[in-house]
Amino acid sequence: MRLKNKVALVLGAGSVGAGIGNGRAMAMLFAREGARVVAVDRDITSAQDTRERILAEGGHCEAEQADVSVAADVRRVVDACIAGFGRIDVLVNNVGIAELGGPVELSEEAWDRVFDVNVKSMFLACKHVLPHMERQGGGAIVNVSSLASVRWAGVPYVSYGASKAAVNGFSRYVAMQYARKNIRVNTILPGLINTPMIVEPLSKFYGGVSSMLAQRDAMCPTGSMGEAWDVAHAALYLASDDSKYVTGVELMVDGGLAQQVITPATI
Repeated sequence: MRLKNKVALVLGAGSVGAGIGNGRAMAMLFAREGARVVAVDRDITSAQDTRERILAEGGHCEAEQADVSVAADVRRVVDACIAGFGRIDVLVNNVGIAELGGPVELSEEAWDRVFDVNVKSMFLACKHVLPHMERQGGGAIVNVSSLASVRWAGVPYVSYGASKAAVNGFSRYVAMQYARKNIRVNTILPGLINTPMIVEPLSKFYGGVSSMLAQRDAMCPTGSMGEAWDVAHAALYLASDDSKYVTGVELMVDGGLAQQVITPATI
């Protein structure tokens, strides 16, 4: 019960398609560890699915709909969380999208959209949550970035990599500004994770779903991709008091992939 009596606001707590993505796994694991969870997603049906799974396990969860790239939506769900529970102990910024293409292929509109969703959403969430954490005397923020923020990951999506690099810098600055206020800010950098989100945007690039899964498994030093629960357990550590002296870090959850050189032969 590492999050007993804590309130966790999880942005991006649904899942693209069936199954369990990183956000849903984090929301479920936090509830198992005693947190009262507010599961937020652009797709309210998906957020409600997460809620139903948590309730079925005896946990506590409320579902909210929001486009976290829109300031009014973010303010509304933060206000709802405070109205319902009086505090926010843990904020998880898990929302992210990817668009294939380099600077030439990618449209300006797609570039802007990726940065709005991947970076601006975290800015907006922190803008509205930090005052409450400061008032209550502390809190923990977990931002989800990507291994693509620090290295080539085998797929040409420049806006995704650049936006996630911005997430890293944003997180470090907020961590240092609020360190003396007992508010910790840390970042998770997942590597190749087998979640529903990768199927639609990447299967065509790899020549089909089965080919994609096989190739991405082969790229990993461990011989297989990670799963959403690996990311969730890392988030639990950073959200809990187990990491009370940890702030401003970038935790890779990648099976060692960051240490491996990717050559054309391994793609």
